[in-house]
Amino acid sequence: MTTYIWQHPDWPNRRYDMTRLATPLATVRHVQGRLLGRMESLGFSLRDEAWLQTLTQDVVKTSEIEGERLDAEQVRSSIARHLGLDIGALAPLDRHVEGIVEVMLDATQRYAVPLTAERLFAWHGALFPTGRSGLAQIRVAAWRDDAGGPMQVISGSVINPCGREKVHYTAPPANRLAAEMTIFLDWFEQPGELDPVLKAGLAHLWFVTLHPFDDGNGRIARAIGDMALARSEQSQQRFYSLSAQIQQERTDYYNVLERSQKSDLDVTEWLLWFLACLQRAIARADETLSAVLAKAKFWERFASAPMNERQIKVLNRLLDGFEGKLTTSKWAKLAKCSQDTAYRDILSLIELDALVKADGGGRSTSYELALAKQVKLIYHCLPTLTE
Repeated sequence: MTTYIWQHPDWPNRRYDMTRLATPLATVRHVQGRLLGRMESLGFSLRDEAWLQTLTQDVVKTSEIEGERLDAEQVRSSIARHLGLDIGALAPLDRHVEGIVEVMLDATQRYAVPLTAERLFAWHGALFPTGRSGLAQIRVAAWRDDAGGPMQVISGSVINPCGREKVHYTAPPANRLAAEMTIFLDWFEQPGELDPVLKAGLAHLWFVTLHPFDDGNGRIARAIGDMALARSEQSQQRFYSLSAQIQQERTDYYNVLERSQKSDLDVTEWLLWFLACLQRAIARADETLSAVLAKAKFWERFASAPMNERQIKVLNRLLDGFEGKLTTSKWAKLAKCSQDTAYRDILSLIELDALVKADGGGRSTSYELALAKQVKLIYHCLPTLTE
């Protein structure tokens, strides 16, 4: 029978080797400081734009890790509403999007407020406002009760599971959760010598090991980790997305979690992976910074150009990162206009040298920003956080 980390007699007294963690922790702290210093040198508007882009990416990617795709424009609009940032026309409200945005903002904006069971219940209720996860009804704003059997992480065929399912992890029984969560929350709020970055990694592993809710445990674990990272920086503003990096390394993330949950109480491997992933996330902040600077440069150049609201809206979508190729049909959908109107909008922007036809042919002509090549050049010329 598999022995999980929570079944050890000394649980939750985990061990880790600080001689192996000291150097990667110092490196993370260094790049954290460099990033904050670089962002403080920007003007308020550019810093707010970088903050908004990072938060949008964080919300979208933490949901994508769980296989759920959110509309980035709705996420961005929701965050802007909550933070009072002016981004022009806002997308319609979606209660599901609002819920995850509220959780992430509460964790990072109110990072100094103690984490309690009631606060976790509020987060869970925001994630599942209808009381359902997909079609399944779940317990909301309460610890799971295991009425349907033990909480397990399983992969395999749902349609024909015989011989194909694999149990990756079994969580502690529900009757232990109240006591276990009390210990966890007391530890999280206890001051001490433990570096907050290491606390972020330990809290993430500890929470997903307990798996206290019917669903949403991964998203809440990452929110708790972001809360600890905000405490480590003493800042409400975040300019890197750990969730985006975890999503990119999703397979490794789940593999190291599984090994750590099936190991003894030594969690050094998990913390080494967490620190390395965090360092890569901070390094990727260069991409956000380059995009923000490129956007500012673009609008500085076209500040006096005659453009209608549709054109400004779609250009901003391109500047914020548009997936796929921009065609007249996609323009029409984004701008909510006819294809003839979309084509006229595009032609006038080509005349202004704001758009160009994209390289390559195909069945549909596509377009891109005329500054696309300059954007790439700006990015490659920027000093990196690791230099």
